[in-house]
Amino acid sequence: MAEKSAKPAQVVPLKARKCPICGKPAAPAHQPFCSGRCADVDLGRWLNEDYRIPTNEAPGDLSEEAAGDDDGPPIAGGGR
Repeated sequence: MAEKSAKPAQVVPLKARKCPICGKPAAPAHQPFCSGRCADVDLGRWLNEDYRIPTNEAPGDLSEEAAGDDDGPPIAGGGR
């Protein structure tokens, strides 16, 4: 096994990050944001699907594998 060093490990503080929404310093209570407002703005962007990964697929395109699969659980009330 490796020998243990007599010196304790040095803790390196993380770099201070800025809020990804407004650029102000991040607040510990709202990491990585500066406030609850900026956290809510970010959540709204996620819910509105503003953050996307670009693809070559058209919206609503189903792959051949997924098109015929209906292995999901039955829906209550018998409706689809």
